[in-house]
Amino acid sequence: MTKEHSLIGRDLSLGYGNTVIVNNLDLDIPSGAITSIIGPNGCGKSTLLRGFARLLKPFTGEVHLDGKDIRSIPTKQVAQVVGLLPQQPIAPEGIAVADLVGRGRQPHQKLLARWTAHDYEIVAQALQDTGISELADRSVDELSGGQRQRVWIAMALAQETDILLLDEPTTFLDLTHQIEILDLLTDLNRARGTTIVMVMHDMNLAARYSHHIIALRGGTLVAQGTPEQVITEELVHDVFALPAQVTQDPVSQTPLVSPRGRHHVRGSQLGDPVQPTGDSIPLTSESSSNAR
Repeated sequence: MTKEHSLIGRDLSLGYGNTVIVNNLDLDIPSGAITSIIGPNGCGKSTLLRGFARLLKPFTGEVHLDGKDIRSIPTKQVAQVVGLLPQQPIAPEGIAVADLVGRGRQPHQKLLARWTAHDYEIVAQALQDTGISELADRSVDELSGGQRQRVWIAMALAQETDILLLDEPTTFLDLTHQIEILDLLTDLNRARGTTIVMVMHDMNLAARYSHHIIALRGGTLVAQGTPEQVITEELVHDVFALPAQVTQDPVSQTPLVSPRGRHHVRGSQLGDPVQPTGDSIPLTSESSSNAR
């Protein structure tokens, strides 16, 4: 099991150049839980994650790791506790899976020191836990998107961090691979007690797989709490400007968001003739037939 660590932001403002993206946030990341950060594009989700990973210097405020300003802690020490999987990681050309996963051991090694039996055991376990042991000698370049994502997660596991930050871990994956990755992260959380914080676009998957939800809009905190507390019809409309119906997922019993588009409002039925308004594209009889 992992150790418990506190990761909090106080009066936290982050951004790039002179542009503030995240403004005056106060956040406590629940230890040993899975937290999802949701919100529209450009609201500061990835920026917040980079701030928690110490990749961005705050304009104001501080990120505290175990009660200390994270910027005052040596880089190697932070890397032994906090791991980050960015949105689109880039692997060195031609690198083998096992070699890339092995790079997760770097924070635990001394300069010029040789690998120990423990290092090899940790990498082998990370490969096994992510179900990619048989890919160990393959080039990362040859793998599918889902397989590559497992490799990156295996590298994060080999880093043996107690806190894992993931920026959109299911991006570009089909639904089957999305579920596989989220199931894997859930296994990691349950087996090791790893604190997981991930940026998610799919609210329904965030609700299914998270204990805690943080909702951002325009760089400010709108709500945080359990999925049931946060994902409501009012919040979906407020944060995403999207009318929706929120019901209970029949599989997971978590909130299920069903968006209402212009063609799915009360009184409208699929198959009815659509009257073009604004940016609507009028359908000819031929295109209507093809659409069906």
